[in-house]
Amino acid sequence: MRPSSRLFTLAERMQLVADSIKHLPMVEVDAFDCLLVGFCERRGAQAIIAGCGRCRISNLNFSSSLMNRNMNERVETIFMMPKDTYTYLSSRMIKEIARLGGDVAAFVPAHIKAELDRKFKTNSN
Repeated sequence: MRPSSRLFTLAERMQLVADSIKHLPMVEVDAFDCLLVGFCERRGAQAIIAGCGRCRISNLNFSSSLMNRNMNERVETIFMMPKDTYTYLSSRMIKEIARLGGDVAAFVPAHIKAELDRKFKTNSN
């Protein structure tokens, strides 16, 4: 696992996601520290839904999906394209806007904006 330079801990990220999806009764948040296909097998999942962030269906994404299929042919990878109005967004960009005091309310749910504001206020003191 690579060293963490993330703004939020794993537990914090999981809670932020859980708060974002609480209205979806069939969706849950989980974490894993093994191969993705191993996690899918352990959970009985049949598909990986991968976002094509910033319209990058890169060779890495495609190669990873082929490797996953090679390791477990019962698990399919489905690529989802974002709405074109969001293709320019990245978490790095949103964090940078928030760090510099910009308003990210149009890009993230209110509870995530509040946590970004709290983190950057704490880090600037």
